[in-house]
Amino acid sequence: MDKILEAVVMSSYPNNVKQGLVRRVIEASKQPMDSEQCWSMLELSTKLYLTGDTKYKREIGKEVLEVYGHYHPEEFEEFFNVRFLLSLLQEGYGPLGKRSHYVLDYIQLGLQFVLESPSANSIFSLLRIEVLRKVCERPSPKQCAKISKLLTQHPQCIPTGKHQLLFCQQLIRCIGQFQCVSEGEEEIMEFLEQVNKVSGLLQRIWRTQTSAILPSLKELFTIISSTEEQEVPSNALASVVQFVPLELMDGVIRNLTNDDSITDVQMMMAIGRMIDWVSWPLGKNIDKWIIALLKGLAAVKKFSILIEVTLSKIEKVFSKLLYPIVREGALSVLQYMLLSFQHSHEAFHLLLPHIPRLVASLKKEDSNSATSSLEQLAELIHCMFFRFSGFPDLYEPVLEAVKALPIPNEDRIKHLLGQNAWTSQKNELACFYPRLASKSETGKIGLINLGNTCYMNSILQSLFMASDFRHSVLNLTEGNSQPLMTKLQWLFAFLEHSQRPAISPESFLSASWPPWFTPGAQQDCSEYLKYLLDRLHEEEKTGKRIYQKLKESSLMSQAVEQHYLNKTLIEKMFGGKMMTKIRCLKCLNVSSREEAFTDLSLAFPPSDRNVRGSTSVLPVEEIGPQFIEPPENAGQLMGSPWIRRKAPKASDHAAPPMSVETLGFQEPREAANPVRGDNVGVDAAKDPLSAFGEQSHAPKDSRSMPDLINYFLSPERLTAENKYHCEKCASLQDAEKVAELTEGPHYLILTLLRFSFDPRTMKRKKILDNVSIPVVLKLPILVAPEETEEVCQRGKDGAVPGSGFMTVVYDLCSVVVHSGISSESGHYYCYSRECTDTVPHGQPRDGVPKPASDKQLDFEIQWYLFNDTRVSFSSFESVSNVTSFFPKDTAYVLFYRQRPGRQSCLLHEALAEAGRLHGEPSLHKDLMEAISKDNILFLQEQEKEARNRAAYISALPKSPLWWRDLDRDKDDDSSSGGCSPAAGGGGSGSFHGLVF
Repeated sequence: MDKILEAVVMSSYPNNVKQGLVRRVIEASKQPMDSEQCWSMLELSTKLYLTGDTKYKREIGKEVLEVYGHYHPEEFEEFFNVRFLLSLLQEGYGPLGKRSHYVLDYIQLGLQFVLESPSANSIFSLLRIEVLRKVCERPSPKQCAKISKLLTQHPQCIPTGKHQLLFCQQLIRCIGQFQCVSEGEEEIMEFLEQVNKVSGLLQRIWRTQTSAILPSLKELFTIISSTEEQEVPSNALASVVQFVPLELMDGVIRNLTNDDSITDVQMMMAIGRMIDWVSWPLGKNIDKWIIALLKGLAAVKKFSILIEVTLSKIEKVFSKLLYPIVREGALSVLQYMLLSFQHSHEAFHLLLPHIPRLVASLKKEDSNSATSSLEQLAELIHCMFFRFSGFPDLYEPVLEAVKALPIPNEDRIKHLLGQNAWTSQKNELACFYPRLASKSETGKIGLINLGNTCYMNSILQSLFMASDFRHSVLNLTEGNSQPLMTKLQWLFAFLEHSQRPAISPESFLSASWPPWFTPGAQQDCSEYLKYLLDRLHEEEKTGKRIYQKLKESSLMSQAVEQHYLNKTLIEKMFGGKMMTKIRCLKCLNVSSREEAFTDLSLAFPPSDRNVRGSTSVLPVEEIGPQFIEPPENAGQLMGSPWIRRKAPKASDHAAPPMSVETLGFQEPREAANPVRGDNVGVDAAKDPLSAFGEQSHAPKDSRSMPDLINYFLSPERLTAENKYHCEKCASLQDAEKVAELTEGPHYLILTLLRFSFDPRTMKRKKILDNVSIPVVLKLPILVAPEETEEVCQRGKDGAVPGSGFMTVVYDLCSVVVHSGISSESGHYYCYSRECTDTVPHGQPRDGVPKPASDKQLDFEIQWYLFNDTRVSFSSFESVSNVTSFFPKDTAYVLFYRQRPGRQSCLLHEALAEAGRLHGEPSLHKDLMEAISKDNILFLQEQEKEARNRAAYISALPKSPLWWRDLDRDKDDDSSSGGCSPAAGGGGSGSFHGLVF
């Protein structure tokens, strides 16, 4: 019968004819027959099954084996013996070099017919040993899947005892070597099915023997933490982790993170490879294990590992959001990585170039998964905007991409940031602030944030960029008896000459710290500036005079020395004067008082006042400081609060109004700060609602800086409860108070009063009204009549004949921006440029320096953005538009520099003379040596860190180029189905790139 069957199978008849003949042979096989015939048929069917070169032959062999197993059990048991199986497993079947791949399938097929036989236990014992040996030989995924199928169907063959533990560990090592060599989708799906069968076997073993779980996980960690040069462990290991019970997670992670035998490099290697597992499709709980290990590392303060791994892997995790099949897990890991990385903007900024493209792709996909992910991503982005404000140029494209998506409220943002931080102790991360390998391309140096010290950093950078002040500070000679000024000199010198990308202002902070400031808390930068300038001023007054030093070094002429000898450096650079006049409206008696100021605090006009917001290049005009004529009757006074005022001269003719003017572009911009100390500001009684109005979260009617200055200089009525006590009348009378600038400072500091106290909420609010900032500002300065005539005759400064005022021109040089809605929180950064006199040396001068053209002065000078350690190029356009894009980022403190003119001629000449004699400031020997030593130390630190970092980075697992995932999104719309970025399916190439 076996000869007949072999002849039929090997014949050239059509398959349907063969099938009929085979049917007859199989039916005949069900009848009783002798043992020899059974053996012959079993040998033939075994040969067909194991070596058949077609699927048809193997199916015939299988069918015959099943018939003899059912109908001739004794003969089958005798044939399917231990010795035969051992030979099959160890030596294979068929000629050498062509061993059958179907031995395991054959054994699984035959086992079902010998389960009840006396030899069953012997066979099981053999298989328990042989499957362990097979696994130790690292079979292919296909063979591993066959072993798993065999053991799943016949668990009696699973190794027991110590062998079982070894089997689990070796099986995990097999999975670690699995690779899918094909890019076809069918082959990939087959590979995934094979991996699931193998990991499913581990799950079955773990369910019955929980004691095998932890040793198995230890083996898994050994594989992924290995630093030896070898093939990267397969991401298929992710399929193993998904079957580990979550209740074991805390204990496993605790053991790992507290194991002293695990080095940092091994731990970094392991977590890096686990993060790569986010690309494994259909895995469950993988994200939970990754996040748990990251949290465990944070708990034991392994911040260096977390930083390196986050920076090296976050872009790859982000790219996986393109794929619906792994998006949920990837987004969970991304959320934790970003929300926990709070000490630096580095991780978030790595993603900025890719966010708009991903958002566009998710919008195009238009699925529930994409919509949900977009909303979560937008929430994440706004959390990062809140945490790392001060980068408007970088954030504008991202903000534009997510502008239509929901914005979380501040409480939600604070909750997310607080919940995910690595540590609540910020000082623990002090040494991990952004590593900057070299100076900014701008050549400027940043300042390290020492814990909410951005308020100080922004002020110091603004003062440093005030070049006249900086040069004066750097020109100070050694031993000037001004300790704080000396520290400022050292700080400026390091900012000028250090090779570091950023320096620490710790020494200066401790010396200039206002005693009422709370350490580690956000402070008001305007308050700090006022305190700092006052300290420097008082210190110089009680110590040696700086200009006495300049006299000794022959830097100043006798006339200039006489004029400025009694002024401190702060007074010369930032000091101005203002005349406050109060006129009794009954007796017309005028009392006046002149006072000095270093900044002007500008309140917002009340909302019911007609404010002219200007965005044109034309001058903004407003009624100047003139006095109101006494009313003929009370009705006239009450009905016309702004009556025409007389000029302060013995003439009956009213002088032409003098206004604040602007030049150049004036685009929307904002500012913020409260009245502090002895600032010259608008009295609270003028109109509390003007300075402390309702908080506005959206820009109202645009206002301009001239509007605020004109309001500051406008007359104020003193009536009702605010009546003025007139000494001449010896009683309370209605009066008018007006402020007039009598001396313009070299650097004009303007503070916008945006913060107010709301008695209803008992909180300080921020006024977010839009304010346009002019790049050039013209201020009216009151001068004596004889001075006015002299100026008019010389044609300087635009003095108006008969008005008593002259125009002083100021150029914008710094803008300190506050980002946030409260003075007690938020962030400060600043825009700055260096405004200097542009007269070339040797150019003839007729007594007054001649500046360059407005265009040259205003728009050719480079703007910089200073944000703690980061310094970047910027533009006036960015300065002007920052609030339009980021409504909570508003200009707060502004620095303007006076152009050379008659009033400032002496100071400008002195500064120019000093510059010609000495060029760049010459630092004293000790300071130069300190800078030189620190630069050498920095180079040594760089070399050491480069070596250490190279060791860390070389340990990180290599992974596919993540940006290819994002580049694929540029494909056309023709792809559909599968797992493509735009749909949930897709082409085989993209799918292979996702998983492998």
